[in-house]
Amino acid sequence: MRPTHRLFQIVQLIRGRRRTTAAWLAARLERSERTVYRDIAQLQAQGVPIEGEAGVGYRLAAGFELPPLMFSPAEAKALLACMRIAQGQLDPELAGAAARALEKIVGVLPPPARAAADRLALHAPADPLDEPLRLRLQVLREAIEARTKTRLRYHDLTDEMTDRVVWPLGCFYWGAVWVLGAWCERRNDFRHFRLDRIETLEVLPARFADEPGRRLADLLLRECNTADGPGGEDRRTLKDRVDAPVGPRH
Repeated sequence: MRPTHRLFQIVQLIRGRRRTTAAWLAARLERSERTVYRDIAQLQAQGVPIEGEAGVGYRLAAGFELPPLMFSPAEAKALLACMRIAQGQLDPELAGAAARALEKIVGVLPPPARAAADRLALHAPADPLDEPLRLRLQVLREAIEARTKTRLRYHDLTDEMTDRVVWPLGCFYWGAVWVLGAWCERRNDFRHFRLDRIETLEVLPARFADEPGRRLADLLLRECNTADGPGGEDRRTLKDRVDAPVGPRH
């Protein structure tokens, strides 16, 4: 990587984060921290408003803008590949936004990068989600963003119909099904719910708090620390293990 390109990369990496350490930059750029300190000092000397200090972290001052990003041929192909894989598996709003974003990106690519993207021989043929499921996914995503409680009428593992009030925390795609990770008020614990087994879905006016022990981070941490979660269990088993406790079974 040429020094000028490395300086540009440092600015790009810093502006995408609240605070960035030299150690993190060194790992991303595969350079020593000493080199990063020297590059930061050079950027500051050139008038780039990088705030912070060694051992604490760096950030860009508010209002600093760079010229529009240009993508390499490899980056353009990666964007197109991601869009093809996601096509048909997103909710209508996100799918439409992703398609429009990709059109804008491809439209401003330099000719070599655009040609490389057009020649990409990577496809992901798959049956798209049916429309009711896509709409359900959108409703849940919006409920997660708004932190609103949601009532589910749900078929559990025994095909029994149950009513649940949950705190929706995250939707996970396992390559075949979408699964909602949530805090279930009925079980007073985390639960997984397959979206295709949700009979009805109602977003409630009540909001849920950012309560320690019931956050998405807590759910992910527990799953990473147990063989029963996505971190240790075969994902083909997880998609069938709906409404099962997150963590060791008792």
